[in-house]
Amino acid sequence: MKGLKHLIECHCMLPQYRNKANPSYHQFVVFSVIDKGDSVIPKHSICNNCGVVHNVYDIGKSEILAGQETGAVMQKEDIKLMIPSSLSDILASYDCDISTWEHVLFIIQNSNYPEKITLNRNIDEGIVSGKILNLDGPNRYIIQPYSARLTT
Repeated sequence: MKGLKHLIECHCMLPQYRNKANPSYHQFVVFSVIDKGDSVIPKHSICNNCGVVHNVYDIGKSEILAGQETGAVMQKEDIKLMIPSSLSDILASYDCDISTWEHVLFIIQNSNYPEKITLNRNIDEGIVSGKILNLDGPNRYIIQPYSARLTT
């Protein structure tokens, strides 16, 4: 099995796009598990803008589950109980989204080491910089800064 972060499109819009001639729908990042047959294992995710529950059934594809409960959706608080407190402290301090928390949990549960996870990213005047969490093994991880000039 492997995991992948990808975008899902909701039917909501961010407020700054509502008065545009051709407004685009909001997209949010989800983490999906892909089985040995290269199929996405379906899961529920919540839009981080409007709170609607989506059934994610393929890469970049979902269906809205109108009026559904959120009990089947993984929350940060759930994952916090399943990973080392030092890792949950790191993810919380960088205000990582739920897809990043799920990615870390997947790596730990499946021993998918080594793996790198972007904690934050900034682009300023053609330079991209941020910090990466390197997960090298159980209870073996470090945070490393990075910086690089964007090429065109």
